[in-house]
Amino acid sequence: MSFKKIKNFILDTLFPIHCLYCQKYGAWICKECLEKINILPIQVCPYCEKNISPAGRICPLCKDKFLRKNETWPLDALIVSAKYEKNGISRLVHCFKYNFVSDLGAPLAEIVSKAIIFHNLPLPDFIIPIPLHYRRLRWRGFNQGEILANNLSEILTPSFPLSVISNFLIRKKYTPAQMKIKNYSERKKNVRDIFGLNPNVETQNIASQNFASLQNKNILLVDDICTTGATLFEAGKILKSAGAKKVFGAVIARQEIKVKK
Repeated sequence: MSFKKIKNFILDTLFPIHCLYCQKYGAWICKECLEKINILPIQVCPYCEKNISPAGRICPLCKDKFLRKNETWPLDALIVSAKYEKNGISRLVHCFKYNFVSDLGAPLAEIVSKAIIFHNLPLPDFIIPIPLHYRRLRWRGFNQGEILANNLSEILTPSFPLSVISNFLIRKKYTPAQMKIKNYSERKKNVRDIFGLNPNVETQNIASQNFASLQNKNILLVDDICTTGATLFEAGKILKSAGAKKVFGAVIARQEIKVKK
């Protein structure tokens, strides 16, 4: 038995895993409680957040704004899977990210996959998670977006898992966590120009992922939570500049900012 298995056995014995909702032992969220989590049936435009839009696609008004500025919109659609509630999804996400419970990645990915299927979002050519800066990755021990992406790959197409390219994007600089910034404009400023292309991505051994380039490919960009959408928009810009045909975003939930300044 490996050291990791021994450690997990001791931890499970001393601190038994129980459902964060009903307290039943055996899993961080039991099957019954997971099935009770409702998928958001209505999606809105990711930019104005006002106009109801099928599959969270960019609305005509926002698309026109980009066209008038001769700019490309970074996200073609954004699926927000569930409502961000204090004693609901937020508890699962907090435990996932800040209590370092990576096992929650599978049930959370199941929630996202249900939303993607419900809203008929097209299957992508590649799934790309939002990257962490190496300092935050070292602190947490895992990239929650990558865990979600890997689980989504297996859930959405069980017979032929979708290719996940976790090393395509890099985070160029270390910035304060978005959750610590409450001001809308400051959040946007905090993530401006923080992403770049991995200069070594084409030399890394990812042939098994059938990766040649993003040219004319549809991408599913995955993150855990979004608020203003600024992080996803910045990453989407890079993917579009690399030749991606369409970039669809998918998150577990969207946390609201009461006052946008």
